Amino acid sequence: MSVLITPRELDELSRTTEVRVLDVRWTLAKPDGRDDHLAGHLPGAVYVDLDNELAGHGEPTDGRHPLPAVADLQAAARRWGVNTGTTVVVHDESAGLSAARAWWLLRWAGIADVRILDGGLRAWREAGLPVETGPVDVAEGDVELSEGHLPTLTTQEAGALPRTGVLLDARAPERYRGETEPIDPRAGHVPGALSAPTGENVTDDGVFRPAAELAQRFAALGATPGTAVGVYCGSGVTAAHQVAALAVAGVDAALYPGSWSAWSNDPTLPVAVGDELDATRTPEGAHS
Repeated sequence: MSVLITPRELDELSRTTEVRVLDVRWTLAKPDGRDDHLAGHLPGAVYVDLDNELAGHGEPTDGRHPLPAVADLQAAARRWGVNTGTTVVVHDESAGLSAARAWWLLRWAGIADVRILDGGLRAWREAGLPVETGPVDVAEGDVELSEGHLPTLTTQEAGALPRTGVLLDARAPERYRGETEPIDPRAGHVPGALSAPTGENVTDDGVFRPAAELAQRFAALGATPGTAVGVYCGSGVTAAHQVAALAVAGVDAALYPGSWSAWSNDPTLPVAVGDELDATRTPEGAHS
């Protein structure tokens, strides 16, 4: 299935296919996007609460956004009106950085056709397509979910991956290098991980870069088809965007759900700072 859908493609698809649009507006600065949703959203779009519906809650070593129990995710998806066989389209107002969490999680839970609205609400408006205001009521869905349809990494697996494959850190470069850490208890990165900021996946207009461009970007980091690739970020949200960008580029990747928030909360785990130079990697993937 395609990862992305344009506003015009969504408008056409919704005329002939059962489509459920999910509004996943969330940022660290403003995690509750419900009022923005009420002020204007795609017709029929249902608001999704990332913190409470797309994440579970656990110990600090589980990370800030651990995966929800699949039963809880299924109950939420049914509240959103998702049925068996429904095409799901997710969007936000931040270049897909939060919507990609819903894309990844629903694919992980077994929904085959989930797509990210490329460019989000901004692109929809710029295409001259209609926007509605106010709450959206939908009938209860009947979708059945099960976990494990996309690969994940445990903390131990994430730490070992740089020796055999490629582990990408999707956070801002200064957080990767350990120059600053505004959220989590320790600064730095998983030893051997390479910096690949999520923001570089998109253009200034908030749309994904072309597949060939993304493939070139990731190939420069050693992430190519057939290579074992893993991705993490701060808490497993923007890393999902990286997995989506890799998929557009034709590269399969596993998500480390706990991400840096889980790793940095375990004082027994090592932390690296500065840059990991790809040129120092041995053919086996280790660092000299």
